[in-house]
Amino acid sequence: MRRLLIVASLMLAGCVLGPDYQRPEVAAAASFQYVTRDVVDTLWWKQFDDPLLNSLIDEALAHNSNIAIAAANVEQAAALLPQVRSALFPQIGYGASAARERGREPAFAAQLPNYPNPSSAYQAGISASWKIDLWGRVQRQSEATLANVLATNEARRGVVLSLVAAVANGYLQLRGLDAQLVVARQTLQTYAESVDLFKLQFKYGQVSQMNVAQAESQYESAAAQIPLLESNIAQTQNSLAVLVGRNPGPIARGKAIDQLTLPAVPAGLPSQLLERRPDLLQSEQQLIAANAQIGAAKALYFPAISLTGSFGYASAELTKLFTGPARVWSYAGSLAGPIFTFGAVSGQVTQAEAAQRAALLSCQLAIRDAFADVDNALVANSNISQQLQAQIRPVAALKEYAGLSRKLYEGGYADYSTVLQAEQALFPAELNLMAIRAQLLASSVNIYKAMGGGWVTQADRRSTGGGQPPPSTAGWPPLF
Repeated sequence: MRRLLIVASLMLAGCVLGPDYQRPEVAAAASFQYVTRDVVDTLWWKQFDDPLLNSLIDEALAHNSNIAIAAANVEQAAALLPQVRSALFPQIGYGASAARERGREPAFAAQLPNYPNPSSAYQAGISASWKIDLWGRVQRQSEATLANVLATNEARRGVVLSLVAAVANGYLQLRGLDAQLVVARQTLQTYAESVDLFKLQFKYGQVSQMNVAQAESQYESAAAQIPLLESNIAQTQNSLAVLVGRNPGPIARGKAIDQLTLPAVPAGLPSQLLERRPDLLQSEQQLIAANAQIGAAKALYFPAISLTGSFGYASAELTKLFTGPARVWSYAGSLAGPIFTFGAVSGQVTQAEAAQRAALLSCQLAIRDAFADVDNALVANSNISQQLQAQIRPVAALKEYAGLSRKLYEGGYADYSTVLQAEQALFPAELNLMAIRAQLLASSVNIYKAMGGGWVTQADRRSTGGGQPPPSTAGWPPLF
């Protein structure tokens, strides 16, 4: 017992080698451009006020394969931690054996009537070994492994973030293409009526063949846009179906693109991104892991202390195996350390230190990139909003121009080239207007994606295997 107390006191007095983690400092602007108010913690996709979009996102969170794969990756990473931590505690095992053999008898065996040949041997017992983590090597390895588990979990949350944004953007793109297809079909119908009218007028000599050819050319140009839009719609539907966990196929529709409500633009201080974005939290955990590996490598310079012992029974007769005289035991201690390793240990330390520097630089770069992502998303949102307002005005003017030019032509005050010019300008302008509407809504999605926030946690609770700690870590005792 006294020896055990001495060993325990040595362990408590032992040091944990290597640097303790400190969060890196990154210079950031005081605020982002175009900031309004902070709504980043809400389920922002519900602000579009489209129940169909809400149901698609819920379906994706429940059935998307990438989320299920990411959850399995977390379980795999978490399973490594008890393996590493087990080295902190004594390893206890058991064993039993039985043998019977006949050997070559010596010359004097004939003079011994009870000479054991054949002979039997029975043995049973338990054994224990303990490698004392005096220098904190296993503790640092456990710290690194835990950080890797948390990093893997943040990667899973990053999948949740990207998935919600991808479903929302895909749906908005789909509704934008739907709106363009409506415009194209309405325009084609108008052009078809013009062709029929000119053919009838040509039959009675009221217009020339050139007028008919102009009308037909206009019709065919509009008709060529429809197959392209239908192809884009089919591809977008298939991509969206896969995201929500279905086989490729049709997607139901909700509100039209011009009926969707534009979500409020979130805001916040740049420093809050460090607590919001899963990719930044993942990068920080990777830095913590790399930092801990330095201490684990430095501990290799110092001696390793091991204690071993066994207790059991050994007997030549099975019936007497567990009797007092059959009791056997042993215990031993060992100490081993490096003298000349010719760079084996120093190389591992240098490698760990270089990995920590690389992780630090990667973390700092990720933070700066995150700041740029948010600022770019906010700037794009503001500019596209202005672009939309600018596009609405020329479309309204072109509609009026096309209507007036047709009336003038029908009254004989203008030739058909004026009508053709007006309608040819209106058609692409209307298509562009629908595309800009979809881009503006998608820019709001990109802001929420760039800023992260509490909405990721809320979405995570709805996802496959989300909202819970890694299964293998629940209920664990403190690491240190």
